[in-house]
Parts: sequence; structure tokens; C-alpha cells
Amino acid sequence: MPSYLRNEVVLVRYPFTSLAGSKVRPAVVVNAPHVSQDVLIVPLTSKTTSLLPGEFVLSDWAASGLNVASAVKRGIFTVHQSLVIKRVGTLRPPDAAQVESALRDWLGL
Repeated sequence: MPSYLRNEVVLVRYPFTSLAGSKVRPAVVVNAPHVSQDVLIVPLTSKTTSLLPGEFVLSDWAASGLNVASAVKRGIFTVHQSLVIKRVGTLRPPDAAQVESALRDWLGL
């Protein structure tokens, strides 16, 4: 079974709420190493305008393996690792630090 590391950018097959289908979207892994088959992720989006407080555009999205400018969306999701299609890159240190700061703010830590 693959193991995913914090700050890896991955493509995830997100199931629709109705479970009638799914869509592939990028996300950032935010969990520490563990033995569970679940992965904690924060979603990314190519919609980089009208962001909510705490959401931000990655400063070095291309170096992270993304094809278009992408923003971190507020939300933490747990997905089974079987829904992760592949790794596409790793966040650069400034973006990784901003994700960590955003998580602390979102969770009130």
C-alpha cells in the first residue's frame, strides 16, 4: 500500500455526494506518517478569485507539479488511499508553511 507524505500534491478521485460518479481533483496531503489507509487532504482549485478568508493562491504552483494556478480551499477531508490516483509533486517550503498556518487558523490551534 502506498504511503503519502505531508505536503505532497496528489490527484484524488472525489466521489459525488450521491455516489453516482466522481471527479478527479488536486489536493495537498496534510497528515503526518501513520499506518492507517486514510489520507487527510486539503482541496485545491483553479478558481483563484473570490477566495474566503484563510484560502490563498499557491505562490509556486508550477514547481509543485500543477498545470495551472491553484488555490488552497478551506476544508479538511479524509479519503481512503485507494482514491488517490497519483502524486504530482510537493509543495515548496513557503506554500507548505502557509498551508500549515491556514490549518492552525481554521482549527483554532
